[in-house]
Amino acid sequence: MKHERRADAVVDRTDMDVRCGCRLLLCAAALATAAVATAAARAEPAGAAAVPGAREVAALLHGIPQSGASLGNAKARLTIVEYADVQCVYCARFARETLPTVIRKYVRTGRARLVFRGLAFLGPDSGTALRWTFAAGRQNRLWNVLELLFAGQGDENSGWVTEARLTAVARSVPGLDLARMRQDRGGKTVTAQIAAAAQAARGAHVPGTPFFQAGSSLMTLQTLSLKSFDPDDFTKQLDRLLLR
Repeated sequence: MKHERRADAVVDRTDMDVRCGCRLLLCAAALATAAVATAAARAEPAGAAAVPGAREVAALLHGIPQSGASLGNAKARLTIVEYADVQCVYCARFARETLPTVIRKYVRTGRARLVFRGLAFLGPDSGTALRWTFAAGRQNRLWNVLELLFAGQGDENSGWVTEARLTAVARSVPGLDLARMRQDRGGKTVTAQIAAAAQAARGAHVPGTPFFQAGSSLMTLQTLSLKSFDPDDFTKQLDRLLLR
């Protein structure tokens, strides 16, 4: 399966180990327990069910601490970094098929935290969606918005990232201030976050998305191999790192 993008300004195009992967240049969801799902549903604002994946994402993330682009306990033994473009179809597939297991087994239990480094190389919709995603992080709701955008992902550069869709996603996230989000999306902080993620991608020689690194801290990261979307293939690598 080939889905390639080129951007000589960032990195040369290379082949990934992943047979299914979005090519880059600089280049969800399973239900939790019934009790958690019920609690999340109570907190769900009216009309949220109209957004694809709203209940599932709320249940998956309910009660897990967020801080900016980070999801999970800041003192977790393992830090997992994900590079992704909101329009990347394989990033969305990872979010649906693999990420829920990672969150339930490692993030919710406090053994690992996730850090998002968003890229926007697939077109204008990527940049628009990324700004909203980082803006949500200013209110510690980044992962809610990110997973909802993946859950309702449209065709690449089809114009699916509309103001109406982004507004509906924001309104489906409990506690998210839409007016503040609109203000923050064009601010200096969000702009700096996008630039920092792009710089980190260059430094890590990221060959495509989704791309993952993990380590005991952001200073000790090593590349994880995504050979399939089978959760067991991914979690085996996390287990080996946790045993060290």
